[in-house]
Amino acid sequence: MSTKKCGHYSGIGGQAVLEGVMMKNREEYAVSVRRPDGGIETKKEKYEGVWGGRRITKLPFARGVFNFIDSMVLGMQTLTWSAGFYEDEEAEETKTDAVLDRATKGNGEKLLMGLTVAFSIVLAVAIFIALPFGISLLFQSFVRNASLLAILEGLVRLAIFLIYVAAIASMKDIRRVYQYHGAEHKCINCLEHGRELNVKNVMKSSRFHKRCGTSFLLFVVLISIVLFMFIRVEQPLLRLGLRILLIPVVAGISYEVLRLAGRTDNAFINLISRPGLWLQRLTTREPDESMVEVAIASVEAVFDWKAYLKEEFGYGFEEDEGTDAPAEPEGLAEADVPAEQEGLAGADRSAEPESLAEADAPEEPENPTGADAPAKPDAGQEASPEGTAV
Repeated sequence: MSTKKCGHYSGIGGQAVLEGVMMKNREEYAVSVRRPDGGIETKKEKYEGVWGGRRITKLPFARGVFNFIDSMVLGMQTLTWSAGFYEDEEAEETKTDAVLDRATKGNGEKLLMGLTVAFSIVLAVAIFIALPFGISLLFQSFVRNASLLAILEGLVRLAIFLIYVAAIASMKDIRRVYQYHGAEHKCINCLEHGRELNVKNVMKSSRFHKRCGTSFLLFVVLISIVLFMFIRVEQPLLRLGLRILLIPVVAGISYEVLRLAGRTDNAFINLISRPGLWLQRLTTREPDESMVEVAIASVEAVFDWKAYLKEEFGYGFEEDEGTDAPAEPEGLAEADVPAEQEGLAGADRSAEPESLAEADAPEEPENPTGADAPAKPDAGQEASPEGTAV
């Protein structure tokens, strides 16, 4: 089977926050938020990660674990920052906050952030590892084959995950966050398909992307089914403990699969990416133009998209004209990057793609200015990891 490298990988990724989008490019990130007064506030900072860029964080398989933790920490930081615009302005610092700040010498917020991340990990292990394992034990007297029991456990885990995602997606307050998730994906798709980054082009782009964090989590669930089949231990507590110890291994493999999916394009990769793209129908929504404007502001703060389009697609931009209209190169080839999931993760189009085959297919770049282009959907974040559309 031939493997074709995706030639237009941008390397940027991000996530949705409250009324905004965070985008990350290498060691820089920017988070843009729509303020209550209607303006857009953007913060740009460097982020070298919890581990400070040590060599071990770049090693294959190990990097997935470190990137996942980094993206959780950065995600919490940017989400907290965005929420600050919508907090009660008259709220006063509580006595607990004051005592905590004094006890930690002003690092109370960082401590709470760390505790929140730790609690989230423990809760995830309890819900997605311990609970399915416990349910599978109820069938132990009926299912004697260890491999079949592991598969049953995996199916229970998958069902819990899908119910969890669907329940979150049904919450009214989450809908706007998922719209911003869609705006994040659309911006990345727009650039990776060779279009100038403007509202019109982004709105026409897909809200699905292969590198979305939603796909990463689904890979984790599916790969765990395979790995846990090889744990042949009779003692239940020891068997559960080995599953917990294997979580970093599962995350590392899942990250590499997601990374491969975002950089290569063949029938097998597209096939294994399809379930994640389907799942993004729940975790993304079509954004409106005001949301796309926020996402574009975040991208432009950390990514020179004009230089990217020039290098990848050969576009030139006339700076003295005061417009961003690129000079389209001769013989521009069809973009071979599949449309989006990351993620990741991940506009007001009137129609969604009817099938993921359409959502997934690469499309020919249009006039990058977006002028006179038909509004055709072009379907599709490193969980988040670097370069992942979450």
